[in-house]
Parts: sequence; C-alpha cells; structure tokens
Amino acid sequence: MKILGIDTTGQTASAALVEGDKLIAEFTMNYKLTHSQTILPMIADILERTETDKASIDCIACACGPGSFTGLRIGAATAKGFALALDKPIVAVPTLDALAYNVFETNKFICPIMDARRNQVYAAFYMWENGKLIRLTDHMAESIERVIEIAEMLEHEVIFLGDGVPVHRERLEQNPAFLFAPAHCNMQRASAVATLGAIMAEEGLAKPGNAFELIYLRKSQAEREREARLAKEEAGE
Repeated sequence: MKILGIDTTGQTASAALVEGDKLIAEFTMNYKLTHSQTILPMIADILERTETDKASIDCIACACGPGSFTGLRIGAATAKGFALALDKPIVAVPTLDALAYNVFETNKFICPIMDARRNQVYAAFYMWENGKLIRLTDHMAESIERVIEIAEMLEHEVIFLGDGVPVHRERLEQNPAFLFAPAHCNMQRASAVATLGAIMAEEGLAKPGNAFELIYLRKSQAEREREARLAKEEAGE
C-alpha cells in the first residue's frame, strides 16, 4: 500500500511517501514559513522527484490533531483535497499517537507534549507491548504541572518529546527519571503518520475524504474571546 502522509498540526510541517516497509521520501521543515506556504510545495516536490503518479497513491494519512487550529485546517484541507480529487480514502491519525510512534520498542513510558500555550500542553501517555504501541490515557489538554504529576505517579522512566519540551524543559529536568528524545525523532514526522496510517487502514479505519474529522481538545481563541464578550454583555458590563 502506497500512502501519502501529511502533518501540519504543530510548528513542523511534514510530508512523506511510504510504501509497505519502505520510506520512499520525506520532506520535513521546522522553520518560520507558514504551513500554507510549505506543505503543497513539499508534496509536489516529493511526487516529482520520486516520479510518482498521484493516481498510484492508495491512501492519504493525515494528522488530525490535537494541535494548532490553523495548522489543523491547512492539513485537513490539503488531505481532503487530494483524497477527493483522486477518489482515495483518508485515514485520520491522532497527532500524539504519531509523535509517540517516533520512539520504537522501548521499555520506558512515552509522553509526547505539544505546546498549547497558557502553560498548557496537549499530551498522552504510551507504552510498547508485544510490538504494538498502546495509549494509556486519553488525549488531554492539561497544565504541564498536571502532566508531570501523572508522569511521576508512574514511578518509571518517561521519554518526553514534542514542541512542548523546549518550553517546559527546565521544569521537566528537575526529575532524573524524565528523559528527552533526540532531535531526529522529537517532532512531528509524516513518515510516522503514514506508517501508523497504513496500520489503521488495514484495521478498516480509512474513510472517504468528506468524512475526515479533526480532534479539538479545547475551544479556539476566537471562540473563547467571543464567549467572554457575550458574558460581559449579559452582565451589563
């Protein structure tokens, strides 16, 4: 199965082409350009340089969140556009699951954390068992203190990764049982999205492009500001 993977849920934009156990190509960028500037050129470059006919793609795998609201929508629009234009199915891969999948077959717990601002992170805890990545908690939007509290309750080494690590590293380093993934596997990678997407597709989780849905763990800033404004108006302020 040939899968096009896409991830624009965080600071990193990434696209990849995976077929079976072979990573054909991957383009990942963590730079100041916006995802709307980078993701389509990345995909076009991959297809051109690998001489891949778009029609030969069997499935689109797209990270579906949680993450940046703008990034989520850019990725979704891109993935749905390809899926609908090519009449191919799409797999919604949770961003945190794909991030955790970067760390393979360890006896330590894994905790990807994505910076959600306001001292919060998107996070979940995972472990490997019999060659399969197991999610131990729900995806959550919590304070970094709460995530640390959960990690300490495990009384075991925990590997942290994701763009939330640089933001909260000083706090995390206070616990010697907390470890950090190296640079090559600590950010979103579309190859992980595509590989995990292939497994999910085999489990029957691929859907038509118009059925693709995103994971939102909290309201957008615009929604929060609107609710605050309405509350003030109702209070006569």
